[in-house]
Amino acid sequence: MLKIRAVIAEDDFRVADIHEKFLKNFDEIEVVGKAVNAKKTLRILEQKSPDLLLLDVYMPDQLGTDLLPDIRQKFPNVDIIMITAATEKEQLEKSLHYGVENYLIKPVEMKRFNQVIEEYLKKAHLMQSKQEIDQDFVDLILKKGSSASETKNNGPILPKGVDEITLTKVIEVLKASDIGLSAEQVSVQIGASRTTARRYLEYLISVKKCKAEVVYGVVGRPERRYYKIP
Repeated sequence: MLKIRAVIAEDDFRVADIHEKFLKNFDEIEVVGKAVNAKKTLRILEQKSPDLLLLDVYMPDQLGTDLLPDIRQKFPNVDIIMITAATEKEQLEKSLHYGVENYLIKPVEMKRFNQVIEEYLKKAHLMQSKQEIDQDFVDLILKKGSSASETKNNGPILPKGVDEITLTKVIEVLKASDIGLSAEQVSVQIGASRTTARRYLEYLISVKKCKAEVVYGVVGRPERRYYKIP
């Protein structure tokens, strides 16, 4: 199962506590440290080796955006989401230059925060699902080109509760199995609940990209197994 180690760099401990509370809604994320200034941020990154950093811009000893060159040099694999009251375009431009995942402007509503984290986790799940990539996969990750907009512009609009990244991951899991998979097996492989897995599987059946058969185990208990249609 995907496990993300997160660090929160925020000089206001009350805001840091709120962000930590938000992150606790996600089973895949563990907060391993909090920093109130830039110096401590670098120290925690060195000590904890996190996967994700929530980084404020305005900290007492140094701007978070001024930390980005050091972070990218010393900790190139950490993903960064900026959360800040800074509204100057220059701060956004610098953040994008150093490859941040997203940029949230305070005050951040819980709904928006959750949306950004969900998108980040979907991307992380998808990256974990494949060892070899093709252009469609790259376009999906970067949300560029015709592949990224296909379901909106050239194909059916996805129903509520079904997103493109998770759907692609379910399809990849089914492709890798020659004997079919149960909803529970799919849920384990995509790191989601069985209910979520079944929703995606039934959607694939509805668009004729998947089929289901009932098989019986050694004790006679029926099980619904799903197969990718070639």
